[in-house]
Amino acid sequence: MALLVLAEVAAISLWFVSSATLPGMMAEVTMSSGQQAALSSAVQLGFVVGAFVSAFLGIADRFDPRRVLAVSACIAAIANICLVVVSPASPVAVMLRFITGSLLAGVYPVGMKIAAGWGQKDRGLLVATLVGALTFGSSLPHLATLMGGADWRVAVYSTSIAAFGGGLVVLAANLGPYHARSPEFSACSITLAWTDRRIRHAYGGYLGHMWELYAMWAWLPVAAAASYAVSFDVQTANTLASLTAFLAISLGAVACIWAGFSADRIGKANVAVLAMAGSLVAGLATAVSFGGPWWLTLLLFILWGVAVIPDSAQFSALVADAAPPELAGSLMTFQTALGFLLTFLTVQLTPVVADLVGWQMTLAIMAVGPAFGIVATWPLRERR
Repeated sequence: MALLVLAEVAAISLWFVSSATLPGMMAEVTMSSGQQAALSSAVQLGFVVGAFVSAFLGIADRFDPRRVLAVSACIAAIANICLVVVSPASPVAVMLRFITGSLLAGVYPVGMKIAAGWGQKDRGLLVATLVGALTFGSSLPHLATLMGGADWRVAVYSTSIAAFGGGLVVLAANLGPYHARSPEFSACSITLAWTDRRIRHAYGGYLGHMWELYAMWAWLPVAAAASYAVSFDVQTANTLASLTAFLAISLGAVACIWAGFSADRIGKANVAVLAMAGSLVAGLATAVSFGGPWWLTLLLFILWGVAVIPDSAQFSALVADAAPPELAGSLMTFQTALGFLLTFLTVQLTPVVADLVGWQMTLAIMAVGPAFGIVATWPLRERR
């Protein structure tokens, strides 16, 4: 698990490279709001395509998941580092981000398959630990951007090297005693997502969660910078926004561990509902404080980041619990594919909506997601 966590932290750092480096890219080239959105959402779209292909072919269940993860991480690192030789405003840059996203479909859900194989009674904590690693890895591009200063290429180089190293590290990990392998390909297994009541409700809660998660993560630096610009000059506002994004996302990783520890004791669905309620309140509070005292908005963004992610692992663990062990990988992959298909739309539409109604109202609209997720997950609650 330690090797798996290290590999996931390193590999998933590729995800938000374009979001974290966008201010630096825009300082060099002129980019329309559509080009900015395309660069960020291409990762989501690529992930959706890769995850759907992986789910229907049963890749995580039919092959050694360590090798799938290693190959995916190393090739994604190569695609990411190619960003430094093309214009950020070019279609080639968007294509490179699409390729990176499609390969990360062999990192995230495949990692959950490996983690779920290491336990049953403590599966909530195991999957939460992995999602915590993914969350912390997602924050690293913002840290790399802070350290690199005005040169956005530093973040691209550092995350590419880390991801390639992570792909090599996972090869040294072992598979757990509860790991199960599917002997043959069967696309019919995906129908359990509709026919099994527990899996169906877990999918519904996950979709509500994903409505806000990646839109919030991807556009947090831009939204925060717009709020801080009321109090500071543009450069200071951008720097403070990068720091806010790093703290909000990385501290969410810590919350994942606490949620996983609690989920195995009070129920996975119970923890998911509590997390979504906290995210709902924090998101609305951030919208209210937007453009106000910078320290209050910063604090609320961080609290939102802490609350927005802990339920993610529990939805995957609920699916792993309900699914046959030999099909868990495909069903978790299909779950993430549907979720990221939704995030592709929300990430793409978020800046468009912000141009129409402003960032304050856009942040409030994100609260629709956790509200829906609470309703969908409610029937799965456990009484303890």
